[in-house]
Amino acid sequence: MITRVHRRGSRVGGLLRYLWGPGKAEEHVDPHLVAAWDGAGPLAHLEPKVTASGKLDLRGLTAMLEQPVRAGYRPPTKFVWHASMRLAPEDRHRTVSDTTWANMAVQMLAEVGVATTATDPGLRWIAMRHADDHIHIVATLVREDGRTNWLRNDYPRCVKATYNVARRYNLHRRVPPVDRTAHRRPHPAEVSKARRTGRAQTPREELRRRVRTAVAAAGSQQEFFARLREAGILVRLRRSSNDPRQITGYAVALPGARTAGGQPVYFGGGRLAPDMTLPKLRLRWGTLTPLPASPRVGRTERVDAMSQAAKVVTVAAEDIRRDAPAAPGRAQATAVGAADLLTSLAYTVEGDRRGPLHRAAEVFDRAARDLYGRVQKSTGRPQEMRAMSRLVAHLGRVSGDDDVIAALALVMDLARLADTLEQLRSAQQRLHQAEAARIAADALRLVAGGRQRAVTLPLTPASTPVPTVGGGRHTGRGR
Repeated sequence: MITRVHRRGSRVGGLLRYLWGPGKAEEHVDPHLVAAWDGAGPLAHLEPKVTASGKLDLRGLTAMLEQPVRAGYRPPTKFVWHASMRLAPEDRHRTVSDTTWANMAVQMLAEVGVATTATDPGLRWIAMRHADDHIHIVATLVREDGRTNWLRNDYPRCVKATYNVARRYNLHRRVPPVDRTAHRRPHPAEVSKARRTGRAQTPREELRRRVRTAVAAAGSQQEFFARLREAGILVRLRRSSNDPRQITGYAVALPGARTAGGQPVYFGGGRLAPDMTLPKLRLRWGTLTPLPASPRVGRTERVDAMSQAAKVVTVAAEDIRRDAPAAPGRAQATAVGAADLLTSLAYTVEGDRRGPLHRAAEVFDRAARDLYGRVQKSTGRPQEMRAMSRLVAHLGRVSGDDDVIAALALVMDLARLADTLEQLRSAQQRLHQAEAARIAADALRLVAGGRQRAVTLPLTPASTPVPTVGGGRHTGRGR
């Protein structure tokens, strides 16, 4: 089950006419009320009456919902709150009665703060049903005592409350509460432009992947900016107004992604991911030993480095299990170091093509990220993981059977570490990240077992084989 919060409006009557009408996206069958605010009286008295002409008269219900707004003190312009609760496809075989829907709606709305008891002069709301698998909820945001309830952060609160309701009623699909570790969804305008220009990814998504690869291979901001420029990315630095020699931020752009006027479209690090601002990257890098300017790289060196990294990964998984109760910050930093190592390994094996290893690295990165873009200081084992990430990135592309065997062994060890990370996130009740860790572990095992071959073709400017724009049903921008 999931609750979707729609855009707020200012016309109660217009929304009610749609809900009791024939419908546009789907057919509305037998629309009727299942619940209402405490003190509203019998639902039969609230139901719209049929006039002599055969039309529904919604004026009475509209007036009752709008009454607190008309009498309120400086009510908001958009005072109509609209949400819908919908069952998942695997739960739609169940026969859910009106009473059950009413109980689920009241429990969700009470946790969010919409539904209150009769002793608390709260909001007026109704829950109506016109299909077997969902209900609609309409509320006006002015309380009975004239004060406005702004319902801030309503979407994450609704998701959390719906998750609790789904657990109580033993529903199969339970969407965990929002943890703010996912990437920001591209704006519909970005998706449309990418589709028009024939891109399989939006520039923001492609830049995020390339910048993440440079972060995993760099040990300082100078090396980071150099690797970005070597990859063909346009870099613009922001300098301090007090000391021009001090760099305070950066922005990146793809050469081929430009505005209508021909100017590059730049994205700051914070707009790519919350943990990719320059101050957080400096904290993440810490102090690393510089690598040789031109290290001797051959097949033997690559195999030895892969074997060494595999041993570090095995010890790191044990460290995460040991540090999770007493030192969660160190366990978090170790997980981020493992994400960097997997990112470097994906580039070493697949190059710039977004193959299965790259996709597993992106999912693993979500599982390893800390809440709200926080970054833990990298010391001890996390620094060793970061050193392995840089070493693997400097080895160059794999070129023989020995390289591939060593790389696949490292992939299997990273899959085991992903299992450990899943256990950690489950214990922390960060369920979205636990699921991401499980998906990454399964994907890594497919690659390590040879059931899904990694992309080992030469570097090519071809677009990713799995597009993230175009096709499917259009979805609104995430909140």
